[in-house]
Amino acid sequence: MATPPPPSRPHGPGREIHTLDEFDASLARPGGLAGQRVQSVDLTDRTFALLASSTAETIFLGCRMEPEAAAKVRADGALVFPPVPGLPFDPYRSRLYTPGELYEGLEGPGGTAGRGGYERTPDARAHAWFGTTRADGDVFSSMLRSLHDDAVGDALDEHLDGRRTVGVMGGHSMVRGGEAYAGAARLGRTLARAGYTVATGGGPGAMEAANLGAYLAPHPDRALADALSLLAGAPSFTPSVTDWARAAFAVRALLPDGGDSVGIPTWFYGHEPPNAFAGHIAKYFTNALREDGLLARSTAGVVFLPGAAGTVQEIFDNATPNYYGSLGAPTPMVLVDRAHWTVRLPAWPLLETLARDRPMAARIALVDSIDEAPAALERLAAA
Repeated sequence: MATPPPPSRPHGPGREIHTLDEFDASLARPGGLAGQRVQSVDLTDRTFALLASSTAETIFLGCRMEPEAAAKVRADGALVFPPVPGLPFDPYRSRLYTPGELYEGLEGPGGTAGRGGYERTPDARAHAWFGTTRADGDVFSSMLRSLHDDAVGDALDEHLDGRRTVGVMGGHSMVRGGEAYAGAARLGRTLARAGYTVATGGGPGAMEAANLGAYLAPHPDRALADALSLLAGAPSFTPSVTDWARAAFAVRALLPDGGDSVGIPTWFYGHEPPNAFAGHIAKYFTNALREDGLLARSTAGVVFLPGAAGTVQEIFDNATPNYYGSLGAPTPMVLVDRAHWTVRLPAWPLLETLARDRPMAARIALVDSIDEAPAALERLAAA
């Protein structure tokens, strides 16, 4: 019996168009817009272009357009997924979030602190929407969350393409002003200066510290002490996310033009707001997608700082594809703090036992201090 051909992709592979400049450039190419994917672009000023161009098999995802243009492209055979009004997020977004976008309104109109606050921000409003819709079981809301998370994952892949990405994992309870926080910041700075893209879970504590270090990488070493001093005034996101976030933006204002890194947080854990030091933020509704995506994209290895249940889960989520080789050659895993990972939470003995007689054995290391982690990572990568 002949093998049936694989199913064809609906409307072909297409080219993604994310901006008006890309839209205009596509019009000038042979074939124009036909078969392209136009993602979250405001086309209300391109009515004439849409009326004059063929849009056969074009897909419009969340693009605003005038009614006559929408009617015409549908008549051409285009698929139109219209914007969804009333949402605190764009389910079709074509790019990652920035801290300023998620925290818009934190300072209130004109920078007036008294009229702002975290509760007014898009991040807080998206979490409130998630809490309501997750409980009501509405299939439309579930679909919107899935569309959003898929779009964010696509944007994250595009952003990290070709980069050497190192994940830094650790608990959210690490407070600003402590030596552990300063050490995690030094780690992020060292990795960024070595040419890695630092990726974290995007939340507070160790995650924020590593993103802070990457942000400060272009600045002189003394900038870290200045930043830590400012942040110590709001050591934790409890009791006030507003004060915690404002302290971070004060650091960004004092030390502008910081380096890039990635934060991958989730609205599933509403008590963990995103930190403001990741230059690009991939925020998900579904925590499982966030966890798996963060580890899978840490292609140059992962450093695990002391943490609790979440960090233990991440260690073995990372170990599983390394054990089976399901994603290719095993990637480096560096666990920091011997006492923590052998006595308090003895994950290391189990990891070491799993790795025995397998290729991943040469890619795992346990170090005593955080400052040893970058060298261990380089050593494992060369093994």
